[in-house]
Amino acid sequence: MFKLEYFGRTDFDQLIEWSDSPSFLLQWAGPGFHYPLDHQQLERYIENANHEQADRLIYKVIDTGTGRTIGHISLGKIDRRNRSARIGKVLVGDRETRGKGIGRKMITDILHIAFDELGLHRVSLGVFDFNTSAIACYEKAGFKKEGLLRDARKNGDEYWSMWEMGVLEEEWRGKV
Repeated sequence: MFKLEYFGRTDFDQLIEWSDSPSFLLQWAGPGFHYPLDHQQLERYIENANHEQADRLIYKVIDTGTGRTIGHISLGKIDRRNRSARIGKVLVGDRETRGKGIGRKMITDILHIAFDELGLHRVSLGVFDFNTSAIACYEKAGFKKEGLLRDARKNGDEYWSMWEMGVLEEEWRGKV
C-alpha cells in the first residue's frame, strides 16, 4: 500500500536523483523543467502550491510498508471556476516498484482528490504516444484519447507526439 503526501523541500534530492537524463526528465515532467533538474527549479515548482486555494497540488508517493518515497504526481492548472485541472509529472521513480499497478492507484487517488475533494468536473493530461503502458493505465482509469498533438516536443534531433487525454466526473464515477 501507499499514500500521497505533499511534496516539499526535503523531497528535492530524491526527485533530482530519479531525473538522470534529459530525455527522461522531458518524458515525465514535460517542458516545465530543464536538465539537469536542480533545487532552484523545484523551489519555483512548489512556490504557491499545496494550500487551500492553490492552483497546483504536488504529491510524493510513500510506500506505507517501508516509509520510502517511490513516486511523484501533481494536479495542476486547477481552475475552480471551470471545475477543471490537469494531471502532470506522473512518475513511479523507484524502479523496483514499476509494473505493480502503482501508477493506476496513483491516478485513482489523484482523481479522488480532483472529483471528490475539489468537486471538479474534468481532468486532463498529456502522454507521449510511445508510452503505451501509461496510456493503458490512464484508459483503465477512465481517460479517453481526445487528440494527438503531432511533434509536440523536441528531444535532441527528434520530435515526440503526445496524446491529449481527458476524463469527466461522470465517466470516472462509472469506473470507481
